[in-house]
Amino acid sequence: MSKSGSIGATGDPVATPKVAVVVYLLKGNTVLLGRRRSAVGNSSFALPGGNLEFGESFEECAAREVKEETGLDIEAIELLTVTNNLLIEGPKPLHYVTIFMRSSLANPDQLPQNLEPEKCHGWDWYDWDILPQPLFSPLEKMVHSGFNPFPNTHLD
Repeated sequence: MSKSGSIGATGDPVATPKVAVVVYLLKGNTVLLGRRRSAVGNSSFALPGGNLEFGESFEECAAREVKEETGLDIEAIELLTVTNNLLIEGPKPLHYVTIFMRSSLANPDQLPQNLEPEKCHGWDWYDWDILPQPLFSPLEKMVHSGFNPFPNTHLD
């Protein structure tokens, strides 16, 4: 078996879907986004996250990826939704099942750091109503669908 999946009848590797976990990290009315350095979605703005590792829960993956990429500790991690994404603009087509989580900072005074400068230009907080452009395609699809990651608030 190859790293990318199983071997097809012709002896060529068969591409298989991967699972990504990404995090809507919310602070007030803002969300944390980073500008990608990647063959897929280069220079687009994306949520922190990455590949789910074997045996890892969605919550564990979310906390690990945010910590690895930004240095931030998060809490109140919850599942929001799942999307099915075909990414065909890069050198080879990719198929990702993307798990979208929502979280908040464990300590509101923490500041994001760019701990993977080879993968990201940097992290910043963006008002949900004034998001930077271009957005990474899975995030863009969600925004255009009207999805809102902020919890519903009820007036008493």
